[in-house]
Amino acid sequence: MRLSLPAHPGSGSREAPADCAPARRHSSAPWRPGGPRPATGALPPGACCTGGVAGGGGGRVSASAGCGGCPGPNFVPSFGKETLRTTAVTPQFEQNVDYADFIHLNVLEKKVLNSSEVSVQYLCSKPCIVNLEAVASSEFRTGVPVYRRRWKDEKNLYVSRTRQVHLKFPSIMVYRDDFIIRNSIIVHSVILYAWISHKSVSNCDAEQNEDYQDAVAKNYTFLEAVPPFERPYKDHKVCLQWGADYLWMLQANRIPQCPHESDGVQVLNFIYASSGEKTGIVKRFEQFENRELETVRQHQIDFPMFTVSIWLYLLHHCEKDLCGILYFIDSKEMYSTPAVFLSEEGYVHVQMHLMRGDDLAVKTSFSLPLKQWLRLDISFKGGQIEVSTVGKNLKRHHHQSFKEDFYYDDTAGYFVLGGSGYVNGVEGFFGPVKYYRLNVLETEQISNPLHDKETVEQIEVYYERCMDIQQIVYEYRNIVSQGEKAQRNCYYENYYSELIHKYGEKSKCDAFMWGKELREKYHTLFKLLQEMDFSAPDVLEVGRRIFQKVAKGLSSADGLSNMGSSVPLLVDSSCCGYHKASYFLAVILETGLGVPVDRTKGLLYSLIGAQGNERLAVMNLGYKHYQGINNYPLDLELSYAYYSNIAIKTSLDQHNIKGEQAFVETIRLMDDELLKAQTKENGDVFMWLKHEATRGNAAAQQRLAQMLFWGQQGVAKNPEAAIEWYAKGAIETEDPVLIYDYAIVLFKGQGVKKNTKLALELMKKAAAKGLPQAVNGLGWYYHNFRRDYRKAAKHWLIAEELGNPDASYNLGVLYLDGIYPGVPGRNQTVAARYFYKAAQGGHIEGTLRCSLYYITGNMEDFPRDPEKAVIWAKHIAEKNGYLGHVIRKALNAYLELSWHEALLHYVLAAETGIEVSQSNLAHICEERPDLARKYLATDCVWRYYNFSVSQVNAPSFAYLKMGDFYYYGYQNQSKDLELSMRMYAQAALEGDSQGFFNLALVIEEGNSIPSYILDHLGIDQALHSSNTSLLQELYYRCWNNSNQDSISPCSLALLYFHVRVFWNNILQSTLIYFMGTFLLSVLVAFAVQYFQSLSEPSSDEPSSSENSTEDATRLIQPNESTFSNDLAQQEPNPQNPLVTS
Repeated sequence: MRLSLPAHPGSGSREAPADCAPARRHSSAPWRPGGPRPATGALPPGACCTGGVAGGGGGRVSASAGCGGCPGPNFVPSFGKETLRTTAVTPQFEQNVDYADFIHLNVLEKKVLNSSEVSVQYLCSKPCIVNLEAVASSEFRTGVPVYRRRWKDEKNLYVSRTRQVHLKFPSIMVYRDDFIIRNSIIVHSVILYAWISHKSVSNCDAEQNEDYQDAVAKNYTFLEAVPPFERPYKDHKVCLQWGADYLWMLQANRIPQCPHESDGVQVLNFIYASSGEKTGIVKRFEQFENRELETVRQHQIDFPMFTVSIWLYLLHHCEKDLCGILYFIDSKEMYSTPAVFLSEEGYVHVQMHLMRGDDLAVKTSFSLPLKQWLRLDISFKGGQIEVSTVGKNLKRHHHQSFKEDFYYDDTAGYFVLGGSGYVNGVEGFFGPVKYYRLNVLETEQISNPLHDKETVEQIEVYYERCMDIQQIVYEYRNIVSQGEKAQRNCYYENYYSELIHKYGEKSKCDAFMWGKELREKYHTLFKLLQEMDFSAPDVLEVGRRIFQKVAKGLSSADGLSNMGSSVPLLVDSSCCGYHKASYFLAVILETGLGVPVDRTKGLLYSLIGAQGNERLAVMNLGYKHYQGINNYPLDLELSYAYYSNIAIKTSLDQHNIKGEQAFVETIRLMDDELLKAQTKENGDVFMWLKHEATRGNAAAQQRLAQMLFWGQQGVAKNPEAAIEWYAKGAIETEDPVLIYDYAIVLFKGQGVKKNTKLALELMKKAAAKGLPQAVNGLGWYYHNFRRDYRKAAKHWLIAEELGNPDASYNLGVLYLDGIYPGVPGRNQTVAARYFYKAAQGGHIEGTLRCSLYYITGNMEDFPRDPEKAVIWAKHIAEKNGYLGHVIRKALNAYLELSWHEALLHYVLAAETGIEVSQSNLAHICEERPDLARKYLATDCVWRYYNFSVSQVNAPSFAYLKMGDFYYYGYQNQSKDLELSMRMYAQAALEGDSQGFFNLALVIEEGNSIPSYILDHLGIDQALHSSNTSLLQELYYRCWNNSNQDSISPCSLALLYFHVRVFWNNILQSTLIYFMGTFLLSVLVAFAVQYFQSLSEPSSDEPSSSENSTEDATRLIQPNESTFSNDLAQQEPNPQNPLVTS
């Protein structure tokens, strides 16, 4: 253990006496635009031995050696940052009769300008050299020479002379930024020194500081620095290209406003439920926008100075090795400074990365307590580490020192709170986390309070109560078990007694050992325990049985009416560790399902369920933080931590054929065709498929096996039956897909005994038929079973060319592991490209990899994009089979008209954030408004259609619904025409003709569509400036997106629009109007005359009418004969009474 701490250069400053001359710091390198500016240097001659920087100013200064004492009698205040607030004093030298050497400075305008002029008055008693030097200081550099001038005077002795000198400073000090001068510096102060040294003692090769020390006369004055934006532009005497000149003119007169920026960052401001998995919160920090802060950060890379404050509530210490609390992973995916872990014994393990490349670690002398909120504060200052814990009746401290230089660059990687792919996280809860990037603070100085104190207290109360419940269940179970054991050892007098013991009621405790107060407090639990069969192995099983009893009651015909009495039982189940009950409670209390809304307790049980790894509870929190709804803060990194947890589990769950899982299907309740296709084992669709499969239909066998293996289309999951159909199809029909599926089952031993030999034969057979996934399967075999990476890569390259996403992912794995044939070492860049290609094909693991790249930002081809990372992880999480099981239960209940059960399970699924369940729930609430009003405290229709349109994959009908709600107003919601048009426009972009039709109607009613909505639709306003042309475009798009095989409302609307336009054009033209009127009059007159001519013969020539009657009779006879030949034969000349009348 290294205890000594080396002094860091510039770690502090000492006060100088008030009567010391201003320190001049010498630097041979002039200032350059941009770049870091070193802050250390030697103290110049002329400063006191005890001096440093007065008033805490100037930077880090080391004491100068060889200082012989303070200079002569004329003293002025020491130079520092505060000198700009003092009045510059030019000491007056007395000129005695001996003509003593002197030098005076007279500056006409004491500002740092490029045209500054100074008058130097001096007297030399011997041949001398007159020196003039300007020294500037900024925040991070002091004593930098910016101007020097010297001249000799050998002839004019004992004569006072005056010389005008023009000062010339660097451009970055006196001009504004322009196209050439990029970084003008902010100068704090400038001192102009002047001194005389006799030529006989002056050494031209001597340092300037030494020459000043030996001067016979010296003087100085202060110059006032001009702020950068008050300086003039420099005339560079150059002609810029027109493009460069135009770019400069765009920003020439802009004064940039620095945003408020602090080194204190709130990493987490809400409670995070850490389940101990390999997922956590990923945070990445960029460079400071403020140049001064960024310069300090870069200076501290080899001398870290920062503080981290973390609130924790631990349920268990680490089960194996170390668990992650907070650690930094660099760009090479290696641990760096700091890395803070929790050990198996509860000690804090702190690891640092050294400048020389290796690592050091230290363990605290104290352990962290369980089930108590505490704040862990860790600060680094160079080689010193301070670890403190603060909590209720808790205050501990650990100090450690090292003689090593730690490497610390918080922008060269990312921070992780909790778990990651490299380490499991702690089990418990994270509270607010504060990170001070540049400062070392004491515990009392840290501002990181617990905000949501009510939830914090509720967590403590919950686990205290659960400890009591678990203890009661454990002791009750032991008492019953001992009683049963004693009865088994008893001698039964007859066989009848044995039968009673074997088949009669199970043993239970009628007399309790617990006190009355405890029995009254947990009366529902004791009642349940008396009714329960205690062959259960553990407390968790007790919780499961309690939950099953409650779930069965809630799914009954009138189950939701009993919600109030079910909540206490669900609390007991949750306390026994069965966290499906925790999620039920969270949803019930947040939505007010049968009980009053209690958001605080709803949040509590959401966190409890998520910490217990209940998949739906984790997804619920991920969704709420993704959308920032229900008083949950919008936090994409926190949302990703939850969604990635379930996304990883989804990949593993798909390989587990056991458990209550079903395939997640997008089935909408308003789609009658899909609803008719749903079946069961005794349904018509299933029976027909089974019939066809028995006859040897390969497609039917394949579909039947899929339905049974994954639990699709309403069929219960039955892997054993599915494998029988896979085997039958593979052997009888030789269908390549069935052969491949059966080979995979044999390889993995899913529901059948492993048979690698037969599986390989089948896989080769399917690959020979050209099936891409079978070619990939051969590569998988050579990789996993034979470790022949060359053959594996060969097959995967072929499969990838055939479009198989699995092959793309597998090739990426070869590059990532550094085992691709002929390619030395790992190549993460190429691997990431293969993973992206696999993700584009829907590959689950490939999508997960890409989402990780987007959240960390550590890959060049994947710039950090937390929102995209959340969307990709959410997409995979929503394929989870356990969520699919809940959705399937809801759909089956709906088809069976079990409204209470359908409402319950659709609410459970909708609160996880899956869109199809949200829109289906809103549809149920529209169908059964009485049911929704009775059991839901929230406005179900508005809430879930609104949630639906906030999704990435929202359906167009949801946009239309919300558009109508905003247009007409919905119950307590006010009208909003602009939002309505936005909804219609989004539906139109989804290809729904109704969206275009509704927008056209909005214009027809005299409203105008905002320009940004038209831009969103891709409608050029220059081409469609009038309402007529805009209506024509909307109706045309409406017709173009509708079914053109039949007459649609859009086609009629478009036709009507053209007729109106044509008629309006006629009305607007006088000539066409009169011509049309004339033609219409002629047509009317002709028609009247024609009908009159037809009516005249009927009165004058009755004989012609008879002839007409005969002709008409002859025309009708053939038609009648076609219907009845017998009638025609009997009456060859039938009379037509309609004509002869």
